Amino acid sequence: MLNIMSESDLHCYLPPEWAPQSGVMITWPHAETIWAETLDDIDQVLASVAYHVTRQEKLVISCYDQNHVRHIQALLLNADARLDQVSMHISPCDDIWVRDHGPISVFHQRHHEPLLLDFLFNGWGNKYPHANDNEITRSIHAQHAFGGTLLQSINMVLEGGAIEVDGKGTLLTTSSCLLSKSRNAHLTKEAIEHNLRQLLGVERILWLDHGYLAGDDTDGHIDTLARFTDPHTICYIRCNDPNDEHYSALKKMEEQLRTFTDFQGNPYRLVPLPWPRPRYADYDGRRLPATYANFLIINGAVLVPTYDDPADEEALATLADCFPDRKIIGIHSLPVIQWYGSIHCMTMQLPLGVLS
Repeated sequence: MLNIMSESDLHCYLPPEWAPQSGVMITWPHAETIWAETLDDIDQVLASVAYHVTRQEKLVISCYDQNHVRHIQALLLNADARLDQVSMHISPCDDIWVRDHGPISVFHQRHHEPLLLDFLFNGWGNKYPHANDNEITRSIHAQHAFGGTLLQSINMVLEGGAIEVDGKGTLLTTSSCLLSKSRNAHLTKEAIEHNLRQLLGVERILWLDHGYLAGDDTDGHIDTLARFTDPHTICYIRCNDPNDEHYSALKKMEEQLRTFTDFQGNPYRLVPLPWPRPRYADYDGRRLPATYANFLIINGAVLVPTYDDPADEEALATLADCFPDRKIIGIHSLPVIQWYGSIHCMTMQLPLGVLS
């Protein structure tokens, strides 16, 4: 299962997203990607994210080439982002979803040092081109993007958007994604659980068997459905419209969440997020997976996707109650969901100690 270290030597701990961070990683799109016709719009979203991230921590950007580097620098200057907090590295991408092709940063339990786990990325079960994306972490690591932090290749498909941890030994995920035969057909559920326990330092795994979003290509990533906001709280999406196609599945998801208990054996505090009105893709009319659960936690703040929707303000207020010690910042995300992702999908946090 492991390419470099032996199983007996690699025992790690994955910190929760709210733990102190060194920085955030972004993969910036270019004209050779599906974003070609909407680059101006997505550039502005990424520049806005960059502004807020660089006010709190560092930002690592993978770019297409030197011309792309100069283009991004100009965007960041115009957005008043802190360029002294930014490092740029060249590695062509297929798409922007660094949450799924970027490194998962853990700490080695024996040596207490950060370690980058580079899982395989296969385009969400070979749905999309992914060869370039699967190389990005190794490529920019060789360019010293992560300082002296070691990189470990893992012979298992795993996307960062598929997992949530509470920092207390609990991992939340969906059976529809992690047990998909298009990812790890050779692994049983028991083998996947073994790997997650060993590589991420979790003691128990909560499997959600219900819930989906139309337009989602990930087979049900947890970061679109339900998120830990602290070890005792899960916020989740809820649909109150019985005529909506999501109503039944999300109701079953809510019922299953009510059966889960936290690491101390108590029922979770469950916080429903509002339901935005339907949005549809400009190019083919397909329903888009707009979700307020796809927020990013950074040092001192939470970046929350907004959709020019009446429910935006309620979503921001709800998450402010979940994160009373952090600033809640709305990020206009309609250009992002045009290709079926949002703020969390296009970012990857790097815990404190990774960037030296």
